[in-house]
Amino acid sequence: MLRKIMIVDDSATARMFTRRCLEITGCNESEFVEAVNGRDALEKLRESAVDLVVSDVTMPEMDGRELVMRIVASPKLNSIPVVVITSAGNPALEEELKSMGVLAVIAKPISPPLLEEALKSLLPEEEY
Repeated sequence: MLRKIMIVDDSATARMFTRRCLEITGCNESEFVEAVNGRDALEKLRESAVDLVVSDVTMPEMDGRELVMRIVASPKLNSIPVVVITSAGNPALEEELKSMGVLAVIAKPISPPLLEEALKSLLPEEEY
């Protein structure tokens, strides 16, 4: 079970919607940590460990791509699975993110079934 999930998006509405989708997919027992951009996310990741990061790509200060690069480069953080949500619809970016180790790239608008499919590899079957 995912105990702590970080949601990174500069939109409070998008964070709320992502959280609700995660709850519907079976993560309703999880604790959620929210961050408004990549820089905020890294600061919070230094303070406490999480089991999953779900991040938007387009954000001010530090975007999702840079956040993924920092997570992957950090020996302390690089074991955390990352799911990226994007409205960009850019196949080259999607391929780049996956080659960096991103678990899944999901197009906006996200839905519980899309999120559930992305999380299947993280959660045992019996949790669905």
